Amino acid sequence: MQPLPNEIALRPRFQLVEGAHKEDLLSAFEQTKRPPFLSKRLDDHVFIKYNQQESHFWSPQLHLEIIEKEDGGSTIYGVFGPNPTLWTFFMFLHFGVGTFFVIFGIWAYSSASLGKPYGWLLGIMGLLTLLWFVLYAFGRAGKRKGKPQMETLYSFMEDVLSKV
Repeated sequence: MQPLPNEIALRPRFQLVEGAHKEDLLSAFEQTKRPPFLSKRLDDHVFIKYNQQESHFWSPQLHLEIIEKEDGGSTIYGVFGPNPTLWTFFMFLHFGVGTFFVIFGIWAYSSASLGKPYGWLLGIMGLLTLLWFVLYAFGRAGKRKGKPQMETLYSFMEDVLSKV
């Protein structure tokens, strides 16, 4: 297994090669019931997250895809990520800020071309840029808060795989 890197990427990914068959690995995750972890299986995918009591706004989840190799072993592709609802909300906010930035930019350019005052539009664009940086900093702070739980999820996964 490859160790989890110290520098946490946006959505850290890893790949493991196991000697066990795909169904053995999938059933191991499906049958392991150890609080505070919840495992859910969908076809060749396993989603591991924290239960409601241990979960907070920034709690990560681990998505594993287990693929059978032709020589008998399996390859596990793992991705850490935020709660999908949180991820969608953040993307919505970033898209909204970007859309308003473009709208006010077009409005400011049109006003400047027509000789009308446009300073307040540039001010709003500056505030939107500031809001973008605030959203970025908020996301980075949340990622730092979720890092210990991410390492615990990785340890749980290693523990389940070692028993197969």
